[in-house]
Amino acid sequence: MEVISNNPIDPNKVYDLIKKDTAGSVVFHFAVVRESTENRRTKLIEYHENGDIEEELRTISDEIRKKWEIEDVLMMRRLGRLNIGDVISLVAVSSPHREEAFNACSYGVDKLKKMATVIKKETAV
Repeated sequence: MEVISNNPIDPNKVYDLIKKDTAGSVVFHFAVVRESTENRRTKLIEYHENGDIEEELRTISDEIRKKWEIEDVLMMRRLGRLNIGDVISLVAVSSPHREEAFNACSYGVDKLKKMATVIKKETAV
């Protein structure tokens, strides 16, 4: 499942979206706005659409499904203005086994960071 939203990602609700009775492992990665980047204090970050984000997320999800034995993958991406501590994105993978879940999740995180359809603008203090 792929989700693009201008609303906050609620960590308490995402487990129900990814859990499966056949999965012995569920791995989550939340990317969060941190207070500084490269020795500069962050005030806020803005993310804007630059193309078909949903299609790019779907392509990443499909790649993950082809490479690993998983039950499901969930990718969520925020747009708009985010403050320190806000969740930027989520990659979650459910799988019968933890190794596939961890590897698939890590791959998804790497791909999310390199998305061509999202423009990032960081404002320093």
